Amino acid sequence: MKVLSVVGARPQFVKLAPVARAFAGSGHDHVIVHTGQHYDAVMSDVFFADLQIPSPDVHLGVGSGSHGVQTGAILSAMDAVLDEHRPDWVLVYGDTNSTLAGALAAVKLHLPVAHLEAGLRSFNRRMPEEHNRVLTDHAADLLLAPTRVAVDHLAAEGLAERTVLVGDVMTDVLLTVRDGMADRVPQLPEGVDPAGAYLLATIHRAENTDDPDRLRAIVETLAGLPHPVVLLAHPRLAARAAALGLELRAGSLHPTAPLPYPEMVRAVMGSAGVVTDSGGLQKEAFLLRVPCTTLRTETEWVETVDLGWNVLRADLTGVAEAVTRPRPADTDAAPYGTGDAAERVVATLAERTQS
Repeated sequence: MKVLSVVGARPQFVKLAPVARAFAGSGHDHVIVHTGQHYDAVMSDVFFADLQIPSPDVHLGVGSGSHGVQTGAILSAMDAVLDEHRPDWVLVYGDTNSTLAGALAAVKLHLPVAHLEAGLRSFNRRMPEEHNRVLTDHAADLLLAPTRVAVDHLAAEGLAERTVLVGDVMTDVLLTVRDGMADRVPQLPEGVDPAGAYLLATIHRAENTDDPDRLRAIVETLAGLPHPVVLLAHPRLAARAAALGLELRAGSLHPTAPLPYPEMVRAVMGSAGVVTDSGGLQKEAFLLRVPCTTLRTETEWVETVDLGWNVLRADLTGVAEAVTRPRPADTDAAPYGTGDAAERVVATLAERTQS
């Protein structure tokens, strides 16, 4: 069996890591295509090094651009790659422009498509990610769902026969990294005591960064929190703040560049809480049993809210109270699997290839 993985953004590199490891010992052929959607070394190269992912077999180098330009560039470049490799499966990950473009390119060439992390829904059609994931699910031949909730979403859309519950590959890599970083001291910006109470924050979604008033309100809210806030400044946030003349180093804020994934995990582990608009970080905080406050109206990871580890504060009211709320009750619930999702992915692809 030959499987071609299409990745291009930071969350996809993390998901790729356990899948690549599972393929390495399987006897199957695994081809990695990096679209170049995230091309900055901090958002790309470092993940391959830190998570010991094999170097990409193909790098498309599409770079940045509007959603249409970026998706179109990937589509244009993928035809030659797919023609050369003719894989049994094109495996796409998550909800980025790389996901949708990889799926569409394969469909046009009548190559089977498998979507890893299928079935997630925010039900917010203003999010580009929501369009990407819905369109990809309906184009794909095999839907690899991370949770029972995702399975139910797919069934409601008439896609039950294509769906397999495999668990969440992010759990696989996070548990491995967590265990390896437990004895390390968090690498935090100067002025933040790793042994003290601090918060970790990420802000990057368009709905929070593209509206100047909204972004200013978020920065002011974070700056006014009662604990030091380690702000991992995504390039999108840094660019928007600079364009607005908005100072990110103010009040409680301690901005720093995005951390390598293992260091980010260690920083979350040592924190008193997370404030974010990221989908992945909400789930990572839950898996590390760290309270999360999400600056969005909705979440794809509803289990984190249902179990009390995540609260939504889209209107920014009560954020200070949310980040200092009592620690939720401990739980042994494992809605995202137990760390063997990548092996299930490889086994499912092999089974469906034989059939």
